[in-house]
Amino acid sequence: MITTIDKFDLQLLTELQRDGQATNSALGNKIHLSTSQVSRRVQRLQEGGVIDHYAAIIDPVAVGLDVMAFTEVTLDHHSPSASERFEKEVAELPEVTECYTLAGRADYHLRVVAPDLASLSKFMTEKILRIPGVAQMKSTVTLRKIKHTHVLPLDHVMQPTETRKRVQFT
Repeated sequence: MITTIDKFDLQLLTELQRDGQATNSALGNKIHLSTSQVSRRVQRLQEGGVIDHYAAIIDPVAVGLDVMAFTEVTLDHHSPSASERFEKEVAELPEVTECYTLAGRADYHLRVVAPDLASLSKFMTEKILRIPGVAQMKSTVTLRKIKHTHVLPLDHVMQPTETRKRVQFT
């Protein structure tokens, strides 16, 4: 399904990324549309899958998750069933906040949070390494967060391209 968006939709998406709790009235004032127009546009963008969902973004350190690691995982063999099993297991682990499949030397890249290094070590050895099919794991512990954002750049949407399938700019 292709969702058509215009300059108002782009402005709306930009504002919603900055403040997902903004009212339709406040959004309308910023992008110069009525509250009802904003409401219809937001609903259309949600139904079209452009807006995936809304969530509160919690600072991990504020809730005692002081350690973050990026972990590369390599499976011992490559098959659909091995990948499915790993992905199913990882999806159930709340400490894993992101998981990506990779092209390259590792099969998966995980973002993991933990209260401290001892907890991270225990999680890695008792959870990740015990998932059937895991052959190798390499973790890098972060020292300091420099930038972390959920705000996507949207300027490219206005540029014509053959590769864009889900969104069409008008």
